[in-house]
Amino acid sequence: MRTAYSVETVRTAERELMDRLPDGVLMQRAAAGLAAACADLLRRRGRVYGARVVLLVGSGDNGGDALYAGARLARRGAGVTAVLLAAGRAHEGGLAALSGAGGRIVNNASDTSDTSAPFDVLAAADLVVDGITGIGGRGGLRPDAVPLARAAHESDAVVVAVDLPSGVEADSGEVVGEALRADVTLTFGTYKPAHLIDPAREYAGAVGLVEIGLGAVLPPVAELEALQHADVARLLPVPTGESDKYRRGVVGVVAGSARYPGAAVLAVAGALRGGAGAVRYVGPAGDAVIARFPETLVHAGPPAKAGRVQAWVVGPGLGEEPGVRDALASDVPVLVDADGLRGLDAGVVRARTAPTLLTPHAGEAAALLEVPREEVESARLTAVRELAARYGATVLLKGSTTLVADPDTALAVRVNPTGTPWLATAGSGDVLSGLTGSLLAAGLGARDAGSVGAYLHGLAARSAARGAPVSAEDVGAALRVAWRDVSAEG
Repeated sequence: MRTAYSVETVRTAERELMDRLPDGVLMQRAAAGLAAACADLLRRRGRVYGARVVLLVGSGDNGGDALYAGARLARRGAGVTAVLLAAGRAHEGGLAALSGAGGRIVNNASDTSDTSAPFDVLAAADLVVDGITGIGGRGGLRPDAVPLARAAHESDAVVVAVDLPSGVEADSGEVVGEALRADVTLTFGTYKPAHLIDPAREYAGAVGLVEIGLGAVLPPVAELEALQHADVARLLPVPTGESDKYRRGVVGVVAGSARYPGAAVLAVAGALRGGAGAVRYVGPAGDAVIARFPETLVHAGPPAKAGRVQAWVVGPGLGEEPGVRDALASDVPVLVDADGLRGLDAGVVRARTAPTLLTPHAGEAAALLEVPREEVESARLTAVRELAARYGATVLLKGSTTLVADPDTALAVRVNPTGTPWLATAGSGDVLSGLTGSLLAAGLGARDAGSVGAYLHGLAARSAARGAPVSAEDVGAALRVAWRDVSAEG
C-alpha cells in the first residue's frame, strides 16, 4: 500500500527526525538519493560525465537539496549550472558545495543584465532539476519563475522535480496558476497527496520515493492511501466449502428504464462478476437482462417486494422510475449512482443505520454540493470529503483520479491507482456500480467495496483496452481477468 501524508504531518515528522540526527544529515540523505536517481536518468540518455545539468534553485530547502545533489553530479564529471531565482536567499551550504565541486552559478534573468544566460543553458541541458519551491509552496509559480518553467518543459531535457513539481498544491492536488511540468518527481520520505491526485498528478510524471528514514516517525494512519494488488487480494470475497449462492450474498439491482435498458444489462454484468452468489434485478428492463444473463433473478418490483438481498444498487439508467426510496428504506447497504443521485435527500441518507455508498462523477458531485463542476474537478479531495461529511455516507468520486472517502474522518481517503482514460465511455460507470454493489452484498464494508471495485474496474479496462478504444461491455467481460491477476499476487 502506498500512503501519502499532509505537509503539516511531514513537517512534524521531519523535525522529530532532525532532533535525533546530526545537523544537515537529513538534507544530505535527500541530496544523495536525488543525485543517484539523476545519474541513473543521465546514464539512460548516454552518460553522466560531460552531461549538462541545470538546477532551478529557489530559496527553500528544495533548492538546497538540488544544490547538494548538483555538487555530487559535478564531482562525477557533469557540467552543472545553478540558476538562482532568489540570489540572496539561496541555501549557503549548497552554494558552497556546488562551487567547490566546479559548478557554475548564474542569476535569473530578472536579477541580471545577461537576460539570455538562464535560457541558453536550459536550451542545451540534458537534465533539469526543479528546486524552485517545496511542499510549502502556495498559489502557483511566481511570475519570474514562469518563463524558466516553460523553457524547461519545452527543452529536450529530462525534467526532474525535487519532492513536488513547483507550483502545485501539496495537500490537495490543486493547480492554482502556473506550475512546472516534470517528467520525473523524486519525493523524500513519503508520498504527498499531490503525487496521487489530479490535476497535480499530471504534472508530476513518474514518481519515485527516496527513503530518508521518515517512516520511523510518521503516524500509522495517513491522510491518503492507494491500495496495491496484495491489499486488494486480501479483501476479495472467496467462497468456502460451506458456501451456497445465498450465503455468498444476493445483490439487488434497481436500474434501467424503457429509454435506457442497456444500463440495467451493464449493471447486472458488473454485479454477476463481483463476488456475490446471485443477482436480483428489479425494474422494467427484465427482458433485456434475461436475454443477456439468464441466471439473473428478475422481479417487476417494487424493491420492497422483490425478495431478500444483502445489498442494493440503485440508479443507473433509472430515469424517472421509482425505487430509490424503497432501497434507502431497507436495512442493508445501498449503493446510489447516476439517476438515483438526483434530488438525493441528505437527511434521509444520514438517518440510515446501514451503510450507504454514493458513486457520483464530477457533474453529479457538483449538483449534490451545489457548486460548479469545475470546482469539483479542480479540488477533488476537498469535494469528496465534503460530500462524505454532508451525507454521512461513503463517497466514491469517479474521474481521472477516483477517490473513496469514508464519513469517519479518522480514516484515510483512498486513491485508486488503476484505470485508463479509455474508461471515459458510456456505461462504464454502470458496470462499476454493479461490481461494487456485489462486493457489498458479499460482505465488504462500503469503503473496502468502493476501493476494491474501482481497482478491479480499472484493471479490467486496461486489460480490455490495451491502448485502443474500449466499450463498457468489454470492461465487464474483462473483470474475471482482473480478479485472477489480483488473486495470483495476493
